Amino acid sequence: MTDLWAALALVAVLEGLVLFAFPGAWRRTAEQLLSTPVRRLRVIGALVMGAGLVALYLVRH
Repeated sequence: MTDLWAALALVAVLEGLVLFAFPGAWRRTAEQLLSTPVRRLRVIGALVMGAGLVALYLVRH
């Protein structure tokens, strides 16, 4: 369970770092996401999630 909390904390740090370092780029990206079709967002989300699971498997084994 400690690993889960550590991973979530690391995600928060990385998200905050991007927002702190590149607020304009982050805003433009968010605006583009609003105009992206929902189906495409779901496909991208599934691909990122799959890549994360593969990476996690490779790191843990």
